[in-house]
Amino acid sequence: MSTPTMIEQTVDVGGKTIFYAETGAGPAVLLLHGGGPGASGVANFSRNIAELAKSFRVIVPDLPGYGRSSKGVDQNDPFGYLANSIRGLLDRLDIRKAHLVGNSYGGACALRLALDTPDRVDRMVLMGPGGIGTTRALPTTGLQHLLAYYGGSGPSRDKLETFIREDLVFDGSAVPAEVIDTRYQSSIDPEVIANPPLRRPSGLRTLWRMDFTRDSRLAELGTPTLVIWGSADKVNRPSGGKMLADIMPNCDLLLAANAGHWVQWERADYFNQVTHAFLTV
Repeated sequence: MSTPTMIEQTVDVGGKTIFYAETGAGPAVLLLHGGGPGASGVANFSRNIAELAKSFRVIVPDLPGYGRSSKGVDQNDPFGYLANSIRGLLDRLDIRKAHLVGNSYGGACALRLALDTPDRVDRMVLMGPGGIGTTRALPTTGLQHLLAYYGGSGPSRDKLETFIREDLVFDGSAVPAEVIDTRYQSSIDPEVIANPPLRRPSGLRTLWRMDFTRDSRLAELGTPTLVIWGSADKVNRPSGGKMLADIMPNCDLLLAANAGHWVQWERADYFNQVTHAFLTV
């Protein structure tokens, strides 16, 4: 699926640069990418932007620490830092209320933004979001590989290829080599190596703050939410979807067959259809 012509801009948010691409017209939808090494907004949603832009004003930022946005994330409260940055982007674009579509790290950003300022979020679509029951079980193998990418011998293309083909997606052979090459080059930006945006939480307070199932506000969050979880997700456990559906009062849950942690890429047609339908109810 080709990506339509997009306007590319950078804005200052709290003294930091946020890069975003924009296309389409209609209600605002922000697409928030995951936190894997070398991730960026347009690349992560390459199979979704054109379809969603037929009905929406699609805004695709690079989250802080990634792509062309400023590097560095507050490790004492990373989800809060991401949420504040994206709320600041909405302010700069004069958008009072928007739909949020978030994958993994971006899903955690969306959920934290909605918890802190529910009046700013219309509807949410969360794909395998981070921070769901993370203090209630040991990390998955995929998450361990993700968090260890910059550790040990440091980043390498082999490390990244193993993570993407074996942990990120259901069918590793479907990922083109150029996708891995591009992400690897982004992952070895010296500023990122010096300050990786996604790392193991330091301290019990940070760890608990990053588990949304321990936040009492979740049961009161009325934002209509669609959770889509790949049934073969090896990074964030699919059981997290049931946790959210049990706690949140307006949460629908879909389990996507033959998909891992990257549903919007692996099951793009399915994802585009259900997301469009949910956001236009």
